[in-house]
Amino acid sequence: MQLRFGISAPKMTVRTHLAWYWRWLGTMVMIAVSLALAAWMYDAGRRFAGFDRTELEIEVSKLKDSLSDVKSEAARLRSIASASESRLKIEQAAQQQLAGQVKALEDENNRLREDLAFFDTLIPAERRGDKVSILGFKVDRDVLPGEYRYRLLVLQGGKRDRPFAGSLQLIIEVQRDGRNDMILMPNPADAGSAAFKLSFKYFHCVEGTFRVPAEVKVRAVQVRVMESGSGEARAVQNAVIS
Repeated sequence: MQLRFGISAPKMTVRTHLAWYWRWLGTMVMIAVSLALAAWMYDAGRRFAGFDRTELEIEVSKLKDSLSDVKSEAARLRSIASASESRLKIEQAAQQQLAGQVKALEDENNRLREDLAFFDTLIPAERRGDKVSILGFKVDRDVLPGEYRYRLLVLQGGKRDRPFAGSLQLIIEVQRDGRNDMILMPNPADAGSAAFKLSFKYFHCVEGTFRVPAEVKVRAVQVRVMESGSGEARAVQNAVIS
């Protein structure tokens, strides 16, 4: 083997030797720097394009607060609407009830008008100007001995400018021990009895009972309509007992 020295000798390169961990550390530093640079460039690009994450988070927070306020207001309005709906239902029910009452009163008024027109046709023409009239006075024996039931209709004619106030009076003709006698009802002690009171404007149907001793025979009954404040009978009618 022949060694060469001098200019013609082969070239020799001298390299500095580094440990492997220094090479890895340098690599990691370069990667970290690259990532930081990339993140900075990405964030700068978003800012340059008008996008800011911090501002977005603030805006989202504001929207959440606004949404919460809107939900609270909606709940309050729903509560008010529910209360208003309940009041409306109550008012509608009250209006329906009132309408029913008005309808019932109108029907009753029409019925009374029809009854009045009907009874007016029953009054003889020569008596229609009378202030008070008695129609259909009838007396019948009842179930118990000495008990009688009477019925009559009292009408007020004329202008009817005010209600009639007065009372009924029954004069009963009886035969007792072969002698004729009279019984007055109500008797003076019961003159204020509500069963004989009258208060009406157009007409009044009266029905009641009276009793006499069983051994007494009733021959006839006269009914009188007395007006308050006057001692005279305003209307009189008789009924014969068979």
